[in-house]
Amino acid sequence: MMTTLSHTWTILTAVTVLTVHLCEDKRCCNLESSAGIDVLLGSSFRIYCTSLTVPCRKNFYGQNNAPLPHKISNSTTIYYDVVNITEKKTYSCKCLSSGCDSCGQDFSTGYPPECPKNISCTYKVKNSDSGDVNCSWDRGRDTFLKNDLTLEMRILSKNHTHGPMLDSFSSKATAQRSASVPVPGSVLMISVWVHAKNALGSAASIHKNYTLSDIKMPSTPVLRQPDCTSQKCIIPVEQPVMTQHLEIQYRADTQTWTSSPDSGVQMRSVQVASLEPYTLYHFRVRSKFSTGLWSLWSASISSWTEEEAPAKALDVWYAEPASDFRSLTVYWKELSISAAKGKILSYRVRVYSPNSGQNITNVSAEARSYSVPFCAECEVSVWACNSKGSSPPANITSEYTKVKLRHLDPLQDVHKVADNLSVTLSWRKPYAAVRRSVVEWFPKGHTMELRWVGLGRNENHVVITDVKPFECYEGAVYVFYNESSVRRTRFTGVTTLESAPAAVPLVQETVEGKQVRVTWAEIPRGQRGGCLTNYNIYLENQDNQGHRKHYSIQASQREHVIKDLSSGTYKLCMTASTAKGEGPAGKPITFFMQQESQLSPLLVCAVAAPIVVVLVCLYHSSAVKQRFWVYFQCLMLDVVPDPANSKWAKECIQDKGKMNLQLQLSNSSGAEEEEEPILVDVEELPRPTSLSPETETVTVLYPRTTYIKSFSHDSDSSDLRQTSMDTNSTVDYISSHGAGIMDEEEEEEEEEMLGFFPSHNIFIEPLDFGGKLTLNAVKIDCGDFCQNSAF
Repeated sequence: MMTTLSHTWTILTAVTVLTVHLCEDKRCCNLESSAGIDVLLGSSFRIYCTSLTVPCRKNFYGQNNAPLPHKISNSTTIYYDVVNITEKKTYSCKCLSSGCDSCGQDFSTGYPPECPKNISCTYKVKNSDSGDVNCSWDRGRDTFLKNDLTLEMRILSKNHTHGPMLDSFSSKATAQRSASVPVPGSVLMISVWVHAKNALGSAASIHKNYTLSDIKMPSTPVLRQPDCTSQKCIIPVEQPVMTQHLEIQYRADTQTWTSSPDSGVQMRSVQVASLEPYTLYHFRVRSKFSTGLWSLWSASISSWTEEEAPAKALDVWYAEPASDFRSLTVYWKELSISAAKGKILSYRVRVYSPNSGQNITNVSAEARSYSVPFCAECEVSVWACNSKGSSPPANITSEYTKVKLRHLDPLQDVHKVADNLSVTLSWRKPYAAVRRSVVEWFPKGHTMELRWVGLGRNENHVVITDVKPFECYEGAVYVFYNESSVRRTRFTGVTTLESAPAAVPLVQETVEGKQVRVTWAEIPRGQRGGCLTNYNIYLENQDNQGHRKHYSIQASQREHVIKDLSSGTYKLCMTASTAKGEGPAGKPITFFMQQESQLSPLLVCAVAAPIVVVLVCLYHSSAVKQRFWVYFQCLMLDVVPDPANSKWAKECIQDKGKMNLQLQLSNSSGAEEEEEPILVDVEELPRPTSLSPETETVTVLYPRTTYIKSFSHDSDSSDLRQTSMDTNSTVDYISSHGAGIMDEEEEEEEEEMLGFFPSHNIFIEPLDFGGKLTLNAVKIDCGDFCQNSAF
């Protein structure tokens, strides 16, 4: 037991001795400088390394432990000359033959302090008994070393009614450029200076004398929450010491500070008038004694003024009536904060008609347009409303909607300025006196984004800044001579920055026989790059490589028809262009054109041959030719002579009411004496009314007529005259029954007989012509013939 305890104490003793040995300072050298550790920037000096124990072999080391050349001063000391030091450096020395620690030193470079200058002091009064003198100065150039600055002050005169006090004060400057010294209220005049010192030297400023009444300054005032009406605010002010002057400044958010005249006497509140209603104002204040300096500005405080009813009418305009003239869209601009004089809660739109009275509608505060029923005699009024009332009405009279718009001279110039995204429009001044002008513009095809600006009577140009780059605009210039005389000039294709289109049209094709109809959708607004000038269609025949056609179409078109295409496979692609160039091509569309089917020549011959044979056979039939000739003569009425001019017609006039039908028969024995005329009564047959099933169908070969018709057949040897009376006719015509008298001679004179009227079937019943007919013997009623003949 005792042996174990003895060994434990032996180990503890050894550990303790070893720890003490390790903690001992085993430096074997010392490093010193001839100029100290703070040296002048750019100076030269010498450093020494001296052995502290037995002499040893030593060496100097510089930055990054780099060895330096040295010289031997004696057996225990070596030295190294530092030349033109320009920055902070560290040097060390070490014995090479022993295990002791090296020695070293950091050297700082800099300048001695300069004399402080430009001393400025103020006396800040805290209360009636004391205050602080605050002084600031310019310490000169940076020394790059640690400096000690002290504000020194000596009292030159004081109010002797107070008790004894120190004649001098000092304060160490913690900020290197300012310091504060407390001073009793009885001090009248002081003298101040600043003393500066560092390791390389010291300096002092000149003395400066002050009369405290000239530099005394009140403490900074404190503002409380203002009490505001629509045009005036009263702001409470707190100050620890009574002052004689107060200055207050105010401003709106985006304005500069404006001073209100100071009161000239001590006030616990200040008043600011002539403010704008419903405006956020910021206020600050400062104070001053009868002599001395103004205090610092107080922290600002903010407050809104109250609202008032809007005092300015809205700026209103209107878009052209819809194509159906059923509605009119009225637009208005939002009032500025100063014009609105409050938060706009709604808009009121009234449509007044002399016939139907008025119609009032409330519109939300976010709305900037409203569509009203179109009425040529109506008046539209718009008000802006806040919590205090409504604005004066802005009217659009009926004259606005029914004016006769006449064309102005074209706009002279349209400037496009890409730098500030503006467009300048100018036009020629009209000769007549102008009352005002209005310029409107909107993105092409989007009248809902209408913008406008009003101009005075002498203005003939406007700079438009409310435009977007790479957007195409259109609009118009309205020149008002009076409210009932307006002239308008449209403009289009206005843009600022422009580029080639970034997208392609959406294309669709429809094949229609030998043509293809190409339709496409308009490129989205954000990808047009400005104003489109035209669309391009490229068509390539795949069966005929290298055969490519280009079609340029106006930008306003949405379809195009390509005609007279031959059969084959085609590829079609499309692009769009602006003034800056052509956009990318879309994905090609492939379609096929089929050749129209044609009848086989053999089939055509097979169908045509029987028709030709039938026509040839009919041509050789005399009956068909005769009937065709009759029809042809009937249709050609303009070449038929008028029978009224014949000799027969003249004789008929003399014997009105009777018709003589002379039939001259010839025989082989030569001429015979004329026989007495045979009188034949001609009777019109009634139309059958019904047929019995057992009775054979009776076909009426000739049409019925209400007239008595006369027929004359002349020959060299005989003359047969037939007379009949017809009391219902004023003119005698040839009767269709005349052919029945000659039944006995039908067989002998078949080729010489003339049948004027065909049967119902012209191809079955023969029609014979014979004898000699003269216009003096025949009067043909072709009208009746054509009416009753069966074709």
